Amino acid sequence: MLDLLHTTKTHDEARQGEAVELAPTGKADGRKLYIESYGCQMNFSDSEIVASILIDQGFETTKDYKEADVVFINTCSIRENAEQRVRNRLKEFEAAKAKNPGLVVGVLGCMAERLKSKFLEEEKLVDVVVGPDAYRDLPNLINKVEDGNKAVNVLLSREETYADISPIRLNSNGVSAFISIMRGCDNMCSFCVVPFTRGRERSRDAVSIVKEAQDLFNAGYREVTLLGQNVDSYKYTPKVEEGQEPEATINFANLLELVAQVSPELRIRFSTSHPKDITDEVLYTMAKYENICKYIHLPVQSGNSRVLELMNRTYDREWYMERVDAIRRIMPDCAISTDVITGFCTETEEEHAETLSMMDYVKYDFAYMFAYSERPGTLAAKRYEDDIPEDVKKRRLTEVVNKQQIHSLERISQYVGKVHKVLIEGFSKRSDQDYCGRNDQNTMVVFPVDPRYKVGDYVNVLGESCTSATLIGKIVD
Repeated sequence: MLDLLHTTKTHDEARQGEAVELAPTGKADGRKLYIESYGCQMNFSDSEIVASILIDQGFETTKDYKEADVVFINTCSIRENAEQRVRNRLKEFEAAKAKNPGLVVGVLGCMAERLKSKFLEEEKLVDVVVGPDAYRDLPNLINKVEDGNKAVNVLLSREETYADISPIRLNSNGVSAFISIMRGCDNMCSFCVVPFTRGRERSRDAVSIVKEAQDLFNAGYREVTLLGQNVDSYKYTPKVEEGQEPEATINFANLLELVAQVSPELRIRFSTSHPKDITDEVLYTMAKYENICKYIHLPVQSGNSRVLELMNRTYDREWYMERVDAIRRIMPDCAISTDVITGFCTETEEEHAETLSMMDYVKYDFAYMFAYSERPGTLAAKRYEDDIPEDVKKRRLTEVVNKQQIHSLERISQYVGKVHKVLIEGFSKRSDQDYCGRNDQNTMVVFPVDPRYKVGDYVNVLGESCTSATLIGKIVD
């Protein structure tokens, strides 16, 4: 089954808001598009789909919203401060609209679905609201607005995967790219809005994923990140004609192998894994292929079993620790990162201490850490009182952050004195005299420019020193 699918191949931490752009295309009819994305990698990937759809309609993109005809902000509903940032940004766009009454302002993504009435009717900040499954309808919705109407489509789909749309690589370094392998989520974590804003889980067909990876490699890309809310639950059963024998279902381990076989020079990363679903089969597949990076993002959220049950995470402390043990056993050099929430409803000091002890047990390479923020509409908001005082949440968060800084430095210090294969992604943010890229374990590595090598090349870098976030070294032959 794997070999048969592989023969068809010839037929990308929570980033924060930033404008995404690309070079103008030859199809341009004079209308300009500006897209700004916030939140998770999936939102950035979705913006690339939106750009592709609208470029096919004659748009070109711009990096300056003041010269745009259509402005979209792709939004995140995970935390309250993210929503406030979006509102503030929309008010800036409102000022631009006052100078250019023909400007179309729209909200895409998770906030679009959740706050559609507020945006359109109460606050009157936008003209068009489009949910994650309705991007194909954008040309029609923009036309409605240009005819003087407000437009909205936030219908969720059980089938839409955008598998046939070739994304426009926005703000690309030409080296790394995202490939969306699935959409939606069936996990009902009590603190999370994603199942309500992105709908039920559905997997994209494997053939189209492998083809996209092959096309990216042929275009010069050397790293892809397979994206899904829970990649470990990826499951695709090929459709067969009547009378044919059904083909075997492709799971995530199978898909990883298919993409790894595109080329040994194409690095594979993925995000995000769920502790209840990550299997030994996935781990052994990672260990088998050198070009599958030895890095797993494995959100724990809490180290206490009672709190995990309240969060509806469907695993307990012992299960999570067993999965960590399996990773360490099968891939001793694998890096692990995580998400941590402090101050969830009814969390006690003793339970918080169990989160700290879990951090000591795993010693994460890095982590995304947050104080609990109640999201309207979630199961937690309906069932539990948000009863931990803000000062307690923040104090616990500080303790988590401080511990993680110690562990990050400890983990990265192990890379000093060793040689690492690094894919050059570009110049360092601080100096054009230094290149930067990541090693197999997803650690950022900075090293002096060597004229023999260019962006997109693999180099061997000797780690010479480090901070808690960066390995510093030099290229060695």
